[in-house]
Amino acid sequence: MLEMKRLRLLWELSSRGTIAAVAEALAYTPSAVSQQLALLEREAGVQLLRKSGRTLEFTATGEALVREAEELLNGLERAESVLRRSPADTSGTIRVAAFQTAVLALFPHVLQRLRRVAPQLRVELVQYEPETALSETWARSFDLVVAEQYPGHAARHFRGLDRRPLTTDRIQLAVPPLGAGGPEFDAITRIEDAADLPWVMEPPGTATRHWAEQSCRRAGFEPDVRFETADLQAHVRLVETGNAVALLPSLVHIAEPRVRLIDQEGSPRRELFTAAREASKGHPAIAAVRDALATVVRDLTGTARPAHPDGA
Repeated sequence: MLEMKRLRLLWELSSRGTIAAVAEALAYTPSAVSQQLALLEREAGVQLLRKSGRTLEFTATGEALVREAEELLNGLERAESVLRRSPADTSGTIRVAAFQTAVLALFPHVLQRLRRVAPQLRVELVQYEPETALSETWARSFDLVVAEQYPGHAARHFRGLDRRPLTTDRIQLAVPPLGAGGPEFDAITRIEDAADLPWVMEPPGTATRHWAEQSCRRAGFEPDVRFETADLQAHVRLVETGNAVALLPSLVHIAEPRVRLIDQEGSPRRELFTAAREASKGHPAIAAVRDALATVVRDLTGTARPAHPDGA
């Protein structure tokens, strides 16, 4: 009889690529992972992995077993969802990954609501960059992810993830309040007016940075990016003190804006969505968090949740 725990390790190796990555993700030692995979091969009675230089490759049998292991893992998730289908028994632990704006603007209210409607539910929340969070949710490190995508930058799709729209928010040019940064800042009425001013943007390689740079280039200039940080609250602080301008989504300003906001041509909007594995999307804990997110978005922004094709 094959051990499910060892089949999970085989699937993780296929997903993550190396023994070291599997060990780090599951809090094992590399030697423990190697030992368990060796035991799985002995149980199977056939070779599943072979060395190729300093890496491991799957044999044809190993690849076939990975596919079967994925089906078994999905089946276990579906079975757990069936056992916990009753909304009156929304309990247990749900692991959620979300990007910074969602953590700051949405989840304090989401957690408050869940304490009322699902007091037995434990929510573990981790701030993650959207693409990494999507990958880790697919790899079963998280149960649900709240992610974002900017205009023209679709987030990567992972097979077996159920994606549902949450809301959109405007992306506006944020400039210092009048008098905070000098006359050159006070004169800004459109993005072209900021061509010679200092900018704050996220680090290179992010979709947000690429979109902001392209917006400036479409306006006819190369931005003078003097400040780089992934922390959007730091962006706001640098802008409000008269040190920079930035392109920021409106959820950053759920409270009274501390900066002057200028709408952009075409009213570009960022899309927010949730994603969970297809096998677990019916789990009442995931449904509870998604419902709480939709309610909070409606309360904060005055917009209804976008309809989902299956009516959920």
